[in-house]
Amino acid sequence: MSEMESIDKIRELRDAFGAFMTGVTIVTTSKENGNKPLGFTANSFASVSLDPALLLVSIAKTSSNYENFANTQHFAINILAEEQKNISNIFARPSQDRFAEVKWSFSEYQNPILDDVTAWFDCTTYQIVDAGDHAILIGKIENFASSGFAGLGYYRGGYFTPAKFSTEIISKEVSSGPKVVISAIIAHENQVLLLEDANHLWTIPHIEVDQSGADQALKKLFDEYKSDASASFIYSVYEHCSNQHQYISFLCNAPTSQPLKGKFVDLDKLSSLQFVNPALESMLQRYHREKQLQSYGIYYGNEIAGTVRQIVKEGV
Repeated sequence: MSEMESIDKIRELRDAFGAFMTGVTIVTTSKENGNKPLGFTANSFASVSLDPALLLVSIAKTSSNYENFANTQHFAINILAEEQKNISNIFARPSQDRFAEVKWSFSEYQNPILDDVTAWFDCTTYQIVDAGDHAILIGKIENFASSGFAGLGYYRGGYFTPAKFSTEIISKEVSSGPKVVISAIIAHENQVLLLEDANHLWTIPHIEVDQSGADQALKKLFDEYKSDASASFIYSVYEHCSNQHQYISFLCNAPTSQPLKGKFVDLDKLSSLQFVNPALESMLQRYHREKQLQSYGIYYGNEIAGTVRQIVKEGV
């Protein structure tokens, strides 16, 4: 194989790797007794083990950060939220002082933790594995936190968020299709945000999509009921046979349990409540079961029957 053919194959391989959708992280550490913070953008992050709690990320040997991270005793993983594309770009390009452009603080192990990320993991170095033109950093998780914000995705060289992508598709179909009603399952830990109507029946935040689009409709829901909530992915899509409306529900996260309207109700108490319709009750009971299993799916069908396709299984 010629040198040019080899280069082309490497490009093809990189493109093939890019077909795998990932999150975006900032990997950080410090040197000189914490006086010099260091960091780089990576989408090669993965969980490894729950007991002991381990994770991994890889770094290219050609990186200017390689020697520092290959020899550090500690590092952190910062998983970026969907609104933090600029931070990803800051840490992906050369800069004299990347940390001057972002808000952050040192962790217990002297690792920079960025503000407003969806999750962070403070690690001590467990093992360094040589892997071709990269090294794999395996970290032992000493501390961590999750904010509940939706994460930033990366696919074929570009950023995306599952919720944003979904709302754009919905918006294109609104003008010519049936009426679309968007609802939000806004969850915080083991609770979900519910609304009680005048007849003491319960529902979830919902709104009909108008010409401003699904993205704006979802934003209106958050502005009215839980301003710091963020959408993760579509959880249910069904056609109502009698009124011909299409109902689309998003699974959403909230970092706190203080809503602007409604109340957060423990999932274990759902069975004691009366809901506005059986379809909503069935969807929330499914969410309760899937929350316990940490395995989620999308429902397709109508208000009576349909199928669930698994899309997310956590902790793998």
